[in-house]
Amino acid sequence: MNLELLLPEMIIAGTAVLVILLDLFGGRRAVTIASLAGLAAAFGVTISMWGGDQQFIFNGLFALDGYALFFKLLFITIAALVILASVDYSSRFKSSAGEYHALLLIATLGMVLMAAAADLIAVFISLELVAISCYILAGFLKDRKSTEASLKFVLLGGIASAVLVYGMALVFGFTGETRLAEISAAVQGLSAASIVGSPGLLMGMVLMAAGFGFKIAAVPFQMWAPDVYEGAPTPVTLFLSVGSKAAGFAVLLRVFFSAFSLPQALSSDWGTIFAVLSAAGMLLGNILAIQQGNIKRMLAYSSIAHSGYILVGLAAVGMSASASAPGQSNLLFYVAAFTLADLAVFTAVIIISSKLNSDLIEDYAGVGRRSPLLASALTLALVSLIGLPPTAGFIAKFYIFTAAARNSLLWLIILAVIASVISAFYYLRVVKVMWLNQPAGDERITASPAPGLALAIACAGILLLGVAPALLMKLVEAASILGS
Repeated sequence: MNLELLLPEMIIAGTAVLVILLDLFGGRRAVTIASLAGLAAAFGVTISMWGGDQQFIFNGLFALDGYALFFKLLFITIAALVILASVDYSSRFKSSAGEYHALLLIATLGMVLMAAAADLIAVFISLELVAISCYILAGFLKDRKSTEASLKFVLLGGIASAVLVYGMALVFGFTGETRLAEISAAVQGLSAASIVGSPGLLMGMVLMAAGFGFKIAAVPFQMWAPDVYEGAPTPVTLFLSVGSKAAGFAVLLRVFFSAFSLPQALSSDWGTIFAVLSAAGMLLGNILAIQQGNIKRMLAYSSIAHSGYILVGLAAVGMSASASAPGQSNLLFYVAAFTLADLAVFTAVIIISSKLNSDLIEDYAGVGRRSPLLASALTLALVSLIGLPPTAGFIAKFYIFTAAARNSLLWLIILAVIASVISAFYYLRVVKVMWLNQPAGDERITASPAPGLALAIACAGILLLGVAPALLMKLVEAASILGS
């Protein structure tokens, strides 16, 4: 059964159990150290698996390939940085620190399984493992806003899961298969006329796209994001913004490329669908972000807009499924670059808002004078989200726009550039408030070592990939071959 191929997942699951036991006898410090140690062990084992041939586990339910390993490394890194960023904040959870870390680890376990899922049943189970953990984490503060966020998340997430599983059922009904490779074999011989004459298959694909669209907060399935981002504990908002979104894109690309890339007419159809969703997300997310006075709500709409940018890359993959390895590489690079920028932004927000006891943008006045390093780090991350040089965000947008241009998506590139210009307004408004407005007090704002380390790692990654993108491109090129 090759259980050793699941060693990273077993380490993460064992660490989740361990931190609950440690919480009974030790303190928050022991729980944090154990969580980071477990993630470090899982990261090392995953690295040792790199470079091997594609293998399958549990009779084809999960695949072990470069694509899965790349996202496993990404998710483990995200979880470790989120734990570092939340070291101070987790004191608000009082006696629930063990449960908080365990739920983060269980959600991470679901994410690494999502990246490797090669069967619709495995996709759904791993996705729900992530979703249920995140529903609980969103309400962890147990105050009015946090409870409301969790309730909305559960209700809307339940509807999205029902839509997703109904779409999977329709695809199964048409093909008689749940394995992605076997679904591909069942549909790739169809002509364009046969596809049009198969409404069940097309409806199944549409419903699956809608279900996955909820997970990545893509328009028009984004209605949960602003309230959940605002009401959830800020480290949980960080985890949702980077981890959950990256996991959604990982499974979305694997499912649609592995199962529906051939015939070309079919991949062009879903490529067009994602191009339309991309345009809507970029414009709506950026326009609504301008109106926000709460920085977490602003970043929620920013995240919706960035789902649109990532969908530009996914649309390009769909339009060129027969030769889409470069498109996949560009998409994976953008996901990694967005992850670094969002990690830096939210880590800075955790530190600054905890000291100010406010998430309002106007209360960030004069942070540049009270803490130049923190303000500089937040400025760098916001500049990367805009897509300006010399940051990873600039290179990432250049790559996906190039991929879209190769596939006759010039109209989408024009909309993306317009949306980026719009985004500069609200991102730079935060920068202006921090550096030019008068501070409300003279007390310095300092970061403790753990969140400071997470912020430093994220900012270093932003700059490194901005000036030497080839370092990551070699990795994503090795990880981006799907469906072979």
